[in-house]
Amino acid sequence: MRITVLAGGVGGARFALGLREAAPDDQISIVANVGDDMWLAGVKVCPDLDSLLYALAGVGDTERGWGRAGESERVSAELTAYGVGWPWFTLGDLDLGTHLARAAMLRDGATLTEATARLSARWPLGVTLLPVTDDEVPTHVVTDEGTMHFEEWWVRTRAQLPARRFVQHGVERSRVSAQARAAIAQADVILLAPSNPVVSIGTIVGIPGVRDALETAAAPIVGVSPIIGGRVVRGMAATCLATIGVEADAAAVAAHYGARSRGGLLDGWLAAEEDAAGLPRLRELGIRAEARPLLLTPGGPAAQVAADALALAARVSSPAG
Repeated sequence: MRITVLAGGVGGARFALGLREAAPDDQISIVANVGDDMWLAGVKVCPDLDSLLYALAGVGDTERGWGRAGESERVSAELTAYGVGWPWFTLGDLDLGTHLARAAMLRDGATLTEATARLSARWPLGVTLLPVTDDEVPTHVVTDEGTMHFEEWWVRTRAQLPARRFVQHGVERSRVSAQARAAIAQADVILLAPSNPVVSIGTIVGIPGVRDALETAAAPIVGVSPIIGGRVVRGMAATCLATIGVEADAAAVAAHYGARSRGGLLDGWLAAEEDAAGLPRLRELGIRAEARPLLLTPGGPAAQVAADALALAARVSSPAG
């Protein structure tokens, strides 16, 4: 079976680990958000791709939830001493090795998809990592104090500076990569990971060609809620949702995605047991919604969440389901 996942960083990585365990014999492709990407101190940094890469390779820092395990930060300290880069955005030395390698590949003419494949080849990931586009579409945040890159708003201000809107710079000139489009078109199941609905999944779907590919895909599309009991599991997605006028609520996020039968994205929606009360209204919207335990803790629980998402996809696609 061919499974394609649309994913952001940390939540996407945890879900991907569970999916790899739940479906070890299947062909898994992960179409990743690149809106957080940037050039910093001369290197190309791809936060979501790298979170996925490191987690699947087993070399990620599980305590911090980002970056490499066993890091040192001597190079970043030197850069700060020279006044280069962002002093509040620390790149570990091992992490910088990845960014330097990627930057070298890109400068030699490789696409981001090609560079990602070369970086991924170092480890047996068990999945194919695909940036949604080879074009640069950095997410900018418009605030009352000016416009800034998403990572500055997210890391330096801790999302405390009110955001007026999110803008993907250059998105109108971008195109979904041929590899990402093929992964969607050829999938037997398409899953939306429990990633930030606005700046991760929203950015992926906003790339020209992605929504068309999803609308015409033969595979069922099932989303996994990033909200449990009315609370965002990780990160500051509630702030992003508030910016676009969506409540931090599992059913509200599913309604925001919409039913594919009515021009939206979803055929099915997997929510947490704590949010079961809000699901009947989704069925009225044309989304088959079910409630299961959703905590993505390592090992069995994360694999069970992935297995439940696949089972829901099977029921969605079955006439008798």
